[in-house]
Amino acid sequence: MFDDARARRALGALLAGWIVSAAGSAVHAADAYPSRPIRIVLGSAAGSGSDVVARVLTHRLSENIGQPVVVDNRPGAAGLIGAEIVARATPDGYTVFIATLTQHLSTTLQNKHRLEKEFEPIGFLANTPFMLVTTASIPVKTTEELIAYAKARPGKLLFGSSGTGGSLHICIEVLQSMAGLKMVHVPYKGSAGAITELMSGAIQLLCPPVAAMTPFMNNPKLRVLAVTTKEATSLAPGHPPVSQALPGYAFPGWYGAFAPLNTPKHIVARLHKEFARTIDTPDMRERLLKVGVEPAMSTPQEFREFLASETKRMAKVLSDAGVQAK
Repeated sequence: MFDDARARRALGALLAGWIVSAAGSAVHAADAYPSRPIRIVLGSAAGSGSDVVARVLTHRLSENIGQPVVVDNRPGAAGLIGAEIVARATPDGYTVFIATLTQHLSTTLQNKHRLEKEFEPIGFLANTPFMLVTTASIPVKTTEELIAYAKARPGKLLFGSSGTGGSLHICIEVLQSMAGLKMVHVPYKGSAGAITELMSGAIQLLCPPVAAMTPFMNNPKLRVLAVTTKEATSLAPGHPPVSQALPGYAFPGWYGAFAPLNTPKHIVARLHKEFARTIDTPDMRERLLKVGVEPAMSTPQEFREFLASETKRMAKVLSDAGVQAK
């Protein structure tokens, strides 16, 4: 009896020590985050606006957290491919989605991988206008002239996008709806490919973000007509808003960071802290402004509220423009 009792006490002590040790290891593991590279998934191709922004951020972000941060471009389906990859990823903080208005539109339109329902918002990162751009091969220099030119040629003008239901697509669908135009949509896998086709004259119109257009601003084969913000913006000096020719038109873009749903709160908080620390410096602000993006970090909760409001607004935009899922 005595030996059995002593054995039970020894076993109990051993188990208690193991539990304490395991708990300590778990706490240490949590404190050690991140202990390996972080992957930032983009729903767009190399050279797109979000790709430019992500690559500006990742080097500094990597320095701040002490781990490599790699960009993984997964273009297609207006960002839904990238959204699906992140939605299915392990919620451990090692896969992050930098999404844009494009992914918000496409996920709302398709009712699949909704940003406001199936992800953990980390924070709003920045905003940017889109630009109404034509090929220089057509005789159009203003939004008014474009509207008149398109009205005189119903079904003849081709406009490109980075995918059906994305921001580059809806930007022009809203223009068509408000101005009473009829143009033909040609989707591409990314904005960079669409810009190349625009320069060649294969398509006549595009609505890319300033971040994607920055390297092409002085290209003689392209002509920037206007910006999509409600008013003129310092991110695109000298270019009037579309609303001057089409009152009430406004279609601003944005960038935000997300983690997979059910990512632990302390990891979401750490990611938010590191993104904020990366963005909130004078030199990073200057670098982002140079590529056509204005930094505008928010808290996760502020971003969640923004998404709820924008989902209602974008659903109306899609409905008013007559855009339906295919």
